[in-house]
Amino acid sequence: MAFRANLMLCTCTMCVSVGALNIKKKLEEEIKRYNLEDEVQIILTGSSWLCTRGPTLIVQPDDVVYQYLKEEDIPHLVEEHLLKGRPVHSLMYLHPEALYPIEKLHDIPFYHDQRLIALWNRGIIDPEKIDEYIARDGYKALAKVLNGMSPEDVINEIKDSGLRGRGGGGFPTGRKWEFCRNNSGSTKYLICNADEGDPGAFMDRSIIEADPHSLIEGMLIAAYAIGAKKGYVYARIEYPLAIQRLKHAIIQAKEYGLLGKDIFGSNFAFDMEIFLGAGAFVCGEETSLIHSIEGKPAEPRQRPPFPVEKGLFGKPTVINNVETLSCLPRIINFGAEWFASIGTEKSKGTKVFSLAGKINNAGLVEVPMGITLREMVYNIGGGIPNKKKFKAVQTGGPSGGVIPESMLDLPIDYERLQEAGAIMGSGGMIVMDEDDCMVDVAKYFLEFTTDESCGKCTSCREGIAAMLEVLTRITEGNGKDSDIEFLEELAEAVKLGSQCGLGKTAPNPVLTSLHHFKDEYIAHIKEKKCPAKSCKALIRYEVDKEKCTGCMLCTKNCPSGAITGEKKKPHTIDSDKCIKCGVCFEVCRFDAIVIKTGEL
Repeated sequence: MAFRANLMLCTCTMCVSVGALNIKKKLEEEIKRYNLEDEVQIILTGSSWLCTRGPTLIVQPDDVVYQYLKEEDIPHLVEEHLLKGRPVHSLMYLHPEALYPIEKLHDIPFYHDQRLIALWNRGIIDPEKIDEYIARDGYKALAKVLNGMSPEDVINEIKDSGLRGRGGGGFPTGRKWEFCRNNSGSTKYLICNADEGDPGAFMDRSIIEADPHSLIEGMLIAAYAIGAKKGYVYARIEYPLAIQRLKHAIIQAKEYGLLGKDIFGSNFAFDMEIFLGAGAFVCGEETSLIHSIEGKPAEPRQRPPFPVEKGLFGKPTVINNVETLSCLPRIINFGAEWFASIGTEKSKGTKVFSLAGKINNAGLVEVPMGITLREMVYNIGGGIPNKKKFKAVQTGGPSGGVIPESMLDLPIDYERLQEAGAIMGSGGMIVMDEDDCMVDVAKYFLEFTTDESCGKCTSCREGIAAMLEVLTRITEGNGKDSDIEFLEELAEAVKLGSQCGLGKTAPNPVLTSLHHFKDEYIAHIKEKKCPAKSCKALIRYEVDKEKCTGCMLCTKNCPSGAITGEKKKPHTIDSDKCIKCGVCFEVCRFDAIVIKTGEL
């Protein structure tokens, strides 16, 4: 049946959390009310665009996008747009610098520099319907591989494409496969690492939620190349929607004969299952992940031997992440030369990032390698909210580093980020503005890695905790003149002495923030001052008597009763009672609450 309108309703985790399923129910009611069932259909998609503005809805073929939808908006939207043909401008995307809404999806600057490969089907198909994936050339690459390419042909194609692992290490994918295939033994395994745990990262989860069959097809291609008959998707249990959709996709693939024996009438057989991890960040390290599947403590082991030699259950094993595997169908369909023509000399193709933090357009982004940080922050990200000043961006999560404003024109690829003291990581990108304290940011990431360290090696277990203790002391105004030198020496010792990537990269936020923002450390230590006015122990709230109108709003909202004063007269804040929650600053309409820092 041909419909005149398709309502592409995003049902990713973020949109569902703010009521997307209630929007679906309301849409169904209104469509039925106007007898539009034969003209309009609702298609539930995965992440389609700026899901921090959810619930979002795209009306096709009109290419009109709506954001921040509420149930009470739906009757008006259906009547105006679907019945009368008049798009509702009040529900559309409003660019931070524009005075008018942007009607068409692809006129939104967020999309202009993106190029979709891993996110090929983003927001276009229903992830729970295999026929929609097939209609978008799904499983065509697998058919091409099984009916005309040898495993060696596939490996050479991936090597020629220049695809590197998107999980953080950036190792050439084709070479890893070649090492595994060339190892003796009839039993080999393929593992998909879907256990992303970086704060602010949601790339792999979103790919699975939006397009689980691209992952399955990618795993089938990889398994054929290395000679594996069994695969595992290692996914953290905190991702219920992604797991649900992947389970459903696996069932569908088996029903269509795409998993199991004699796939596409060939001798190739492959099956896969989902292994649920408990959410340990250390399982991002390959040997820790393998130990977890084997039922052992999730701790790393010495390498070599590498997993491609001795991996799961002692057999040669390849581990790739979701994004790496999801790129494979497009590479096979369009060719290695096509993929290699995108990106930079040593970093080919595109990279998926989760753009988060102090940014107007937070969301899932796929861009060619080599794009600059400035283009990411200002062209795609739409700049910093509330006209605040950009300060830094953290790439690579807890294992990465901060990059300051002076390096905004840095091209994003593996080599250039590493030269800057950061890493690509799995693709987390957190933007910070003038109100972020870089000492506190470093402390935040060390709190995370301290909790996530498996504790096996002393340098990681004790070293990270010791650095955190120093940073905590500095942010509380008790820093010593010797702390900076001590932090630098300790960070280098942790990097050198740790066994796995968690410990070796954990000091990166400290080292890069010290390198680029040492003046903030010095201010905390010598002046007992937080330049960003962020560290609670070093700030105090005062009332500007000239601006205060005595509106009583701060008094009513103060949770500790620290603010007193009569109506229409200037108020006073009792520093002894103030818990520095910042509520008074947020609710004041006259800029009468002032944050001060320095000696208290």
